[in-house]
Amino acid sequence: MNDTKRVIALGFFDGVHTGHGALLSRVREKAAALEAVPTAFTFDAHPGSRITGAVTPLINSAADRADLMRRLYGIREIIVAHFDSMMRMPWEDFITEYLVKEQGAVHVVAGHDFHFGYKGEGNPRRLAEKCAALGVGCDIIPKIEKEGITISSTYIRTLIAQGEMERADAFLGHPHVLTDRVAHGKKLGSTLGFPTVNLHFPPGVLVPAYGVYATRVWFENGDSRPAVTNIGMRPTVDDGDAVSVEGYILDFQGDLYGQTIRMEFFRRLRGERKFPSLDALREEVMRNAQQTRDYFAPSKAQ
Repeated sequence: MNDTKRVIALGFFDGVHTGHGALLSRVREKAAALEAVPTAFTFDAHPGSRITGAVTPLINSAADRADLMRRLYGIREIIVAHFDSMMRMPWEDFITEYLVKEQGAVHVVAGHDFHFGYKGEGNPRRLAEKCAALGVGCDIIPKIEKEGITISSTYIRTLIAQGEMERADAFLGHPHVLTDRVAHGKKLGSTLGFPTVNLHFPPGVLVPAYGVYATRVWFENGDSRPAVTNIGMRPTVDDGDAVSVEGYILDFQGDLYGQTIRMEFFRRLRGERKFPSLDALREEVMRNAQQTRDYFAPSKAQ
């Protein structure tokens, strides 16, 4: 029996969008009222990928998912379970043995479409009924809509893949993020005369539509700067086929190599295209830099 009292949100939480936010906010509220630890339970792999065998590209890495839940919703603990073992567990045991006895759940919160246990036989109705019988609190959060559209990770993945970043951010409730350790790239920035950082999307994480984005970069010390970020193959300077993420940080001097930074994506400025010369590329990047400065200008927030 676990002596720690937990209020637990149940789900995969890819993207940690505003629908997920309704669950996580409820967990934080109930945890405060019950003097329990606000906790999220999630899986190590996307359930759909395991069940159907079709690979589902994820909005975020597991680390970014955890950071968003902690930073935006005050979740203190995140339980990452192995999906294959959970898929073999009878649904009753998942509640009684795993959530209540092993994790100390005193209240659970799930979405309207949450399924669990062997063959997904556990559903919101069974969860609520079993919790009531055990004296454990339970909230089932109905679907959340925006503009008549159900907020879902599936819809947001489509927006990101198409480069509709502002709309994706609106449905996420926060900027789309990529956190990574700065790596040595091919030093395009130094060739063109401005500093850049090179990041990578982890395997299995969705790559946004190729092109140039207005982004904001957060450093380890808590400072941030606007950046012009290119995602793609860099056709003007590269003949390879590796996807690169290269951010030109505005009004910044310094070496960030080896630091872990968080990049937030706000607007796609243009698609990726090949320029006739480095001079033409430099001129376009400087135009994109001004677009980014204008985007983040204080007057925009008023």
